[in-house]
Amino acid sequence: MGKHKYIKNINIVNKKARFEYFFDVVLEAGVVLTGTEAKSIRLGRASMGEAYCRFKGDELFIHGMHISEYTEGTYNNHDLVRVRKLLLHRRELKKLSRKVTEKGNTIVPYRLYLNEKGLIKIEIALATGKKSFDKRNVMKERDSKRQLDRIKKSY
Repeated sequence: MGKHKYIKNINIVNKKARFEYFFDVVLEAGVVLTGTEAKSIRLGRASMGEAYCRFKGDELFIHGMHISEYTEGTYNNHDLVRVRKLLLHRRELKKLSRKVTEKGNTIVPYRLYLNEKGLIKIEIALATGKKSFDKRNVMKERDSKRQLDRIKKSY
């Protein structure tokens, strides 16, 4: 027992989300996890690249979030990609469901982290999709910043 070294500052980010969407509102949500899922996340073994959020009734669920198998989990291990319930206040859920029904809005999971109390939280954002020319502008800005950094570094 005690072989594993837990990471103190877990910060798993969906990098594609900032590129694909404009964030309007960002909220912190709890997530319902099993024991082996929590242990795997504390080891930093999770991915949110393909994750998305969807309402089922008045509850919000996250789909496609991959949490690797816990090595000491035996037969009690969890499904790698299962649907997990997100925990938010009822008024936040109502507000989000109203906004999502509007054209062009979606809920994107952005970041998985440990808060100051040591609880696993997910940062979700109410977002609107970027158009292709917006993405091109982001890429141009990134390239020019990279070139400036290279020039500064050479001096």
